Amino acid sequence: MFKAFVSVVLLLAASVSGAFAQSTIDVTGKVIDADGQPVVGASVVVAGTYTGTTTGADGGFALKAREGQELEVSFIGMSTQRVPVSAVPVTVTLESESTMIEQAVVIGYGTAKKRDLTGSIVNVDAATIANRPASNPLASLQGRVAGVQITNSGRAGQDPEIRIRGTNSINGFAPLYVVDGMFTDNINYLNANDIESFEILKDPSSLAIFGVRGANGVIIVTTKRAKMGQTVVNVNQSVGVKHVGHRMSLTNGPQFKELYNEQLSNMGGDPFDYTYYQANTDWQDAIFQNAMISQTTASIMGANEKSNFYLGVGYTYEQGSIVGEEMQKVTVNFSDEYKMKDWLKFGVQMNGAYMLPADAKNVTGAIHAAPISPIYDDTTGGYYKLPSFQSSQISNPMIDIEEFAAHNKAQNYRFAGNVYGEINFLPELKFRAAFSIDYLSNNSRLFTPVKYEYDPDLGTINARSDRESLSQTKSNTLNAQQDYILTYAKTFADKHDLTLMAGLTTNFTNYEELTGGRSQNVASADLPIPNDPDKWWISSIGDTASATNGGSQYRKFTMSYLFRALYNYNRRYLVNFSFRRDGASVFKYTGNTWDNFYSVGAGWIMSEENFMRNQHVIDYLKIKGSYGVLGNQNVGTEGGNYPAFPTLNSSNAIFGDNIISSYAQAYLATNLRWEKTKAWEVGFEMQMFNQRLHIEPTYYSKKTEDLICYLESFMGAQDGLINSGSIRNRGFELSGSWSDTIGDDFRYTVSGNLTTIDNEVLTLGKTYYQGDKSVAVSEPGKPIGYFYGYEVEGIYQNKADIASSPENTLAAVAPGDLKFRDVTGDGKITEADRTMIGNPTPDFTYGYSVNLQYKNFDLGIDFQGVYGNEIFNTSFLSAYAQYNYHTKRLGRWNGEGTSNWEPILDSSRATQMMNSSYFIEDGSYLRLKNIQLGYSFGDRILKKIRLKALRVFMNIDNLATWSHNTGYTPEIGGTALAFGIDTGDTYPMPTTITFGVNVSF
Repeated sequence: MFKAFVSVVLLLAASVSGAFAQSTIDVTGKVIDADGQPVVGASVVVAGTYTGTTTGADGGFALKAREGQELEVSFIGMSTQRVPVSAVPVTVTLESESTMIEQAVVIGYGTAKKRDLTGSIVNVDAATIANRPASNPLASLQGRVAGVQITNSGRAGQDPEIRIRGTNSINGFAPLYVVDGMFTDNINYLNANDIESFEILKDPSSLAIFGVRGANGVIIVTTKRAKMGQTVVNVNQSVGVKHVGHRMSLTNGPQFKELYNEQLSNMGGDPFDYTYYQANTDWQDAIFQNAMISQTTASIMGANEKSNFYLGVGYTYEQGSIVGEEMQKVTVNFSDEYKMKDWLKFGVQMNGAYMLPADAKNVTGAIHAAPISPIYDDTTGGYYKLPSFQSSQISNPMIDIEEFAAHNKAQNYRFAGNVYGEINFLPELKFRAAFSIDYLSNNSRLFTPVKYEYDPDLGTINARSDRESLSQTKSNTLNAQQDYILTYAKTFADKHDLTLMAGLTTNFTNYEELTGGRSQNVASADLPIPNDPDKWWISSIGDTASATNGGSQYRKFTMSYLFRALYNYNRRYLVNFSFRRDGASVFKYTGNTWDNFYSVGAGWIMSEENFMRNQHVIDYLKIKGSYGVLGNQNVGTEGGNYPAFPTLNSSNAIFGDNIISSYAQAYLATNLRWEKTKAWEVGFEMQMFNQRLHIEPTYYSKKTEDLICYLESFMGAQDGLINSGSIRNRGFELSGSWSDTIGDDFRYTVSGNLTTIDNEVLTLGKTYYQGDKSVAVSEPGKPIGYFYGYEVEGIYQNKADIASSPENTLAAVAPGDLKFRDVTGDGKITEADRTMIGNPTPDFTYGYSVNLQYKNFDLGIDFQGVYGNEIFNTSFLSAYAQYNYHTKRLGRWNGEGTSNWEPILDSSRATQMMNSSYFIEDGSYLRLKNIQLGYSFGDRILKKIRLKALRVFMNIDNLATWSHNTGYTPEIGGTALAFGIDTGDTYPMPTTITFGVNVSF
C-alpha cells in the first residue's frame, strides 16, 4: 500500500514538472501607508513559501522570486495585500485595520466578516496544527480555544471527546461538525493537511441557524482550495516514535509479598505458598512498546479564472503503545469548481477514507496481575498461569497482547461529498443549491480462540475454556442532505450594510446493522477454526445451536426553513438575527413535529465613534451581546431513535390452562418535544497599542430546559419518557494575545485563554438521575454527574477512637478501618451521611502558547490544563480477586499511628468497598502539550534545488504533565452522566517525537 502511495506522489510531481521551471527575477518595491508614509518592518513574503524579507527605513524591499508567483505584504495592524511578481518596481499601500476582526469567517450557510458579527466565533488556521502527530485533527485543538474542553486518549486512532461550554444535557454533549456544508458526526476521515481552517461556534447568535442540532456547539471545517494563478504541489512527510514515559507506580515482587503476607495475616488466613511464584515481573514493561507513527501527504492545486482544482492524498500509519496494536488510514480529498459564466458556477467536493482501526487492547490486566508470576514457563514456553488468588478472574496479560493480537479485524470506509451550483441573478443576489452525501460502512470480524496457560501445580498446559468463537458485524450509515440557499447582500447610501439569507434544507439518515456469531467446542469440533485471518468468516463453522444473529435499523428525516439577517449601520452599530424552523419525523403525530429556534444579537463598535478618534491606545473596541433558543436532538438510550414511538414488550399471563400473550408499550411517551437551550452572552473585543494586544472577554449562560428524562413508575406502574428538568452552565471566557517584532529579524506572539465552568442541575423529573456508574449522580442543586459517597475523616487508630467517634451503623468497624464523617450530625454514620465528594467538571480550563520566529527559524510552545475537577479512581478495587498493589499502599495502617489515610490491608473490611472520598483524586493538571522547532530554507538554496518552499521540523507532543492522580493520565472522559471515573482501563498518554519535512514545488 505504501509503495502505491509513493507512486501516486511521484506521478503528481511529474505531472506538474513544468510548473516550477520559471526563471527567477529580481523584485523591488516600496510599502507605504494610506498617508503615503513608508511602512518600516513590513513583511514581504513570496506567497505559499517561507521566502521573504522586511522593509527598510524607507519602506523599500528587494528579493528574488519567480514569474507567476505573488508577494504577500503584511504588517501588524494593517491589511494584508497580495501583488503579482513583476520585474517593474511596485508600490504597495497598506491600510490600517484590525486584521483579526476584518477577516472573513465561515458561519452557517455562508461567510461574513468577523467585525459584522455579534457572537463568539473563533477561527483557527489549520496550518498551525497540520504537522501535529494526531490521526484526528480535532485532537490538536486542545487548549487553543476558550470554552472548548477536549479530552484526548493515547489510543492509536482514538477520537477526542469535546464539550463546548460544559455539559448541556443528560442525553449527550457532542457538538455538530459541518464539513464544507455537510452535517456530520466526526471528522476522523479527514487529513489535517487538507483542511484550510476551523471555525468554532459557541454563542446563540451563531448557533441558532443550526436549530435542533446547535445546542452543543458547532465546529465548521473548510477544506483547502487553490489560490488564483498558482499551480503548486505539496509533499509532507513525518515519522516519529511514541513512548509511554509515565508508568503507574506498582509494587514489585518483594513488595507484593510483603503486603500480601500482611493482608492474609490480617484476615486470619494461611500464608500463600510462593514455591512456583518467585518472579519479579514488570507487566507494564512487558506490554508497552516504543511505537512508530508515520504520516505522508501529497497535494496538487491549481486555479485560473475559470476553474479551481485541488487533489490531496494521505497515508497514516500508527502503532499503539501496547504491543501488537496498529492503525492505518488512507485519505483522499478532491474538489473542483468551474465558472461557466460570470454569473454561473458549479463545483464538486469529495472526501474519502479507508481505515483499518487498531485491535485495541487494555492495560487492566498488566496493572492487576501479580508481579510474582513469570510471563512464560522456561521448559514448555507456555504462558504462565497467574496465582490462584487471581487466576479465576485474570489470565496472563500477554496472552491477549501476543496470541490475540489483531484478532479483531475491522475495515471502515467513508465517503462524504457534495455537488453544488451557484447563480448570481444580480450582483447582490445569489442562489446556491447543494446536494451532499455521507456514506459510512463499518465491518468487523472477531476470532476468539481458546486460551492456554501453563499450570505449575500440574506441570501441564491447560485450556481456560473449551470453546472458540467467531463474530461478525456490518453496519452502513447513509446521510443525504439538500440545501437551497438564497443570499442578498447590499450596501445602501454607504452606511447601511444588509445581508439577508433564506433557505430550505433537508436531512435524511438511514442506518442498517447486521450481526452474527458462532461458537464451538474445540474438543468435539470436526473442523477447528484455524489461526488464519482468511478463515475468520461465519459460514458452516460452529454448532447450530450456538448461532446468534441480530440486526437493527432506523430512518430519520428532518426538514428546515432558515432565515438570517446581518445589518450594520455606519460600520459601528450591528444587529444579527437568525431563525430556523425544524420538522422531524421522530415526533410525528405527537403535536410537536415542528419547533422553532431563533437568536438576536447586537453590537457596538465604539472605536468608530468620534470621541475615540483622538486617543492612541485603543485601536478597536466592540461591545456585543446575544440571546437565543437552541435545540438538542439527543434523546438518550431509553428513547432510542424514535422517542415518541415506544417499542412493545411482550408478557404472558396464565388463565387456567391457557397461556395468553400480551404486548404493552415499553414506556409512556407524553407529548414529547425537543430539549431547548436558552442561552445568552455579553462581552467585548478590544485591540490596543497598534494592534499588538488583542483581548476578548465573554460571560456566557446557558439553560437547557425540557430535558428528556426516563422515569420509572411514571403515572402508576408504567415507566415514562417525558420532558422534565433543566441544567444550567455559565462562566467566563477570556482570550488574549500580544504580537510584536524586535528589530528586523525577530517576531513573537504570546497568547492564552481561560474558561470558567459553573454547571448545575436545576430540576429533574425525579430525585436523582443516576449514570452507568454507581458513584455518579445528578440531582437538583448539584453539578451533573457529581461523585456521591462518604467523606473520609481518617483511620480508626484504636478501640478508644472507635468508641469516641459517631457509631457506624453501616458495618462493624475495627482499628485500621476508614472513618467516615457524620454529615447529618446525628451521632451516627448512616446512608444519609453520603454527600458530594467530588465534581468531574473543572472549575476552569486554560491554555497558552509562545511562538517565536528568528530569520528562518520558528519555535512554537503550547501548554494546556484544567483545574478544580476530581477523579474517582477505583483501579485497584475488587471484591473477587486480589490485584497487585499501588505503591501508596506501602504506607498502609499497620498499627496505631502508622497512617491516617491508607487503611489496613484487609479486603473483607466493608468500609474499603464503599464509595468514599478515599477514592477521590485531584484531576487538575498542566501539560506541556507541544513543542515544534522548524527551519525554512531561504531563496538562495531554493533557487538551486528548484523548489518553491522547503521546511524541516521537529515536533514533541505531550512532553510533560504535572498532575496529582495515580493513573496513567488525568484526562478521563465518559458519558454525559458519568465521566472522570478511572476504573483501571484508562489508556496512557504517550510522548511523541516526530521529524518531518514540508516541500512545495
